[in-house]
Amino acid sequence: MAAAPSPRDDLTDEVPSKRLEILAQQLRLYKPIPATTAIMEEGIGGGGLLSQQMASGCPSASFAQKNTTFINRSAKRAAVLVCLFEGDDGELRVILTKRSANLSSHSGEVSLPGGKAEEGDANDAATALREAKEEIGLDPSSVTVVAVLEPFLSKHLLRVAPVVCILPNKESFTPSANKSEVDAIFDAPLEMFLKNEKRRWEEREWLGLKFLVHFFDFQCEKGEFMIWGLTAQILIRTASIVFQRPPDFVEQSPEFHVLNQREDVSLL
Repeated sequence: MAAAPSPRDDLTDEVPSKRLEILAQQLRLYKPIPATTAIMEEGIGGGGLLSQQMASGCPSASFAQKNTTFINRSAKRAAVLVCLFEGDDGELRVILTKRSANLSSHSGEVSLPGGKAEEGDANDAATALREAKEEIGLDPSSVTVVAVLEPFLSKHLLRVAPVVCILPNKESFTPSANKSEVDAIFDAPLEMFLKNEKRRWEEREWLGLKFLVHFFDFQCEKGEFMIWGLTAQILIRTASIVFQRPPDFVEQSPEFHVLNQREDVSLL
């Protein structure tokens, strides 16, 4: 398989606004929380965040401590691409897909472009860029990778890394859906994932602890979409970092916080 084009090193050749340049500089300074992961109830595109600092002595803390080594050895790597660009009205937007109805898992659900790592992938960014090119036709050379956020770990032991990139010129991207994987390609304003509008939530339970699952309803010329679970949680996290403020709603139950692993164990 031929090597994919590399992402852009900077935005200096093609910057539609000063805002994207400043955003790139800001995100490059972001440092992921060390030796952490977030646990998801489902895999890519579904389920709810079961994250955050498990309280001392609670069942999930005990579970994590007993199973950390097993998780480290068993977790398969995956990555998703959080591709940001500036819309016509100047707002930051993110590219999303609706998965094909013919897929065996999470069919018809909204997700970020991405998938499992392959042997030839150099890192999480390479995985996310390769998958985005395969799924939506995004040329890696048209974007600049600026950050890799904390990974999320599914209950199926899939380690998902959100890779944030900037598309400096949206006109350089002509969406081309891989029909075997994608039914629709659309974009949404990133800031909507911090607002308590057109949002609903459900309370679910895992290992005896309650947690929240967020659902965002979104409508555009491409149709009506529901963005929820892992995808919604990654975008809440991304928006919080980009806009440097927490969401207008309770993000997670107090029983769930970022799961800090023991210092002698790393999930990376």
